[in-house]
Amino acid sequence: MSEAAAAPTFREGVTAYVQRLKGGDIGSLPALLGLAVLFVLFSALRPDTFLTAGNLANLLVQASSIIVLAMGLTFVLLLGDIDLSAGVAGGTAAAVMAIALGDAGLPWFLGVPVGLLAGLVIGTLIGLFVAKVGIPSFVVTLAFFLALQGVTLQLIGQGGTIAVRDPVVVAIANGNVPIALGWVLAALAAGGYAALSLARWSTLRRRGLTRDNLAFVVLRVVAVAAAVLAVTAVLSQNRARVPSITLAGMPWSVPLIAVLLVVLTFVLGRTSYGRHVYAVGGSAEAARRAGINVQMIRVSVFMIGSTLAALSGVIEASRLNSVAPGSGGGNTLLLGVGAAVIGGTSLFGGRGKVVNAVIGGLVIATIANGLGLLGQRAFVNFLVTGAVLLLAAAVDAVSRRRRSSSGR
Repeated sequence: MSEAAAAPTFREGVTAYVQRLKGGDIGSLPALLGLAVLFVLFSALRPDTFLTAGNLANLLVQASSIIVLAMGLTFVLLLGDIDLSAGVAGGTAAAVMAIALGDAGLPWFLGVPVGLLAGLVIGTLIGLFVAKVGIPSFVVTLAFFLALQGVTLQLIGQGGTIAVRDPVVVAIANGNVPIALGWVLAALAAGGYAALSLARWSTLRRRGLTRDNLAFVVLRVVAVAAAVLAVTAVLSQNRARVPSITLAGMPWSVPLIAVLLVVLTFVLGRTSYGRHVYAVGGSAEAARRAGINVQMIRVSVFMIGSTLAALSGVIEASRLNSVAPGSGGGNTLLLGVGAAVIGGTSLFGGRGKVVNAVIGGLVIATIANGLGLLGQRAFVNFLVTGAVLLLAAAVDAVSRRRRSSSGR
């Protein structure tokens, strides 16, 4: 393909993008539009509280554990599988970590890895049953969902809780990055995204491959940079209600999620392993004939999913300063799956990105946060979140049919 043919004008780029949308390749667009609508709506209804620094920080902390859980579930969903045990696996791992920190007296840099190791072991066992034994993931993870609740109950005891007192662990969800460091991290994130985007565009141009119009790339870079810097500016304000106290800076969970986003996006988008995951999710039989070790891929996604579920449990334990027998139960799994699907990950496998989990998690957290500020009762939150999830699943199904009919 010639370089001239591979370089669309701005108008041609817009036309091509519209055609991709009509063909069912909509990605995270519905979730982004929904998030924007929610922000405008709640800002208009609660202008004095919703967009304040304190509430924005609270919203990000609320979303953190769900986002990390959804990141792990994204790998599983890409294969068209499901992990019903992810939420309680996080609770079990958090309990193991709390015991390691408390009863065993381990420092945080040993206690946290012990909890993550528990998640890795759980994911390995699930993956072996699914890939090697051939039991459907729904059945295996349902069994683990029931069994892990018993494990957590045995570790903690009926009606008991384990306090999490380690200052480093508590700071994950309750501490704040120093303001100066926060601006440095924000500048690095915006600059890094710009550099990578422009470098990729330049590489495609040099090789004469099809690429987006340069103006599109610049607009994306500007939008991302503006969002990152705007959030950093708001979080850098003092949100303490007592004038003598300074409470400012982004929560530590925000850069943690940013690092995970970069690493996991690189794994899925720039490595042979990531390409194999998408291949198996698109067609396991075709992937097997192409020489891909389908069983290994299937085991690995459950390992990644449960390890990130364990990290999600650690973040939630940090936020609550404790672990209880019900940690990771309730609606935790449903919110994690909902975040991934609402963000744009397909339930049918083969399509999705880690960033979908971030966007979907923010949508779910924004709904809960905004309705809470409006004083709505709990059932309204469930109804609205369920309706949004159903809408996202419907959009996914329609998009899949359109992609099939257009040959994508």
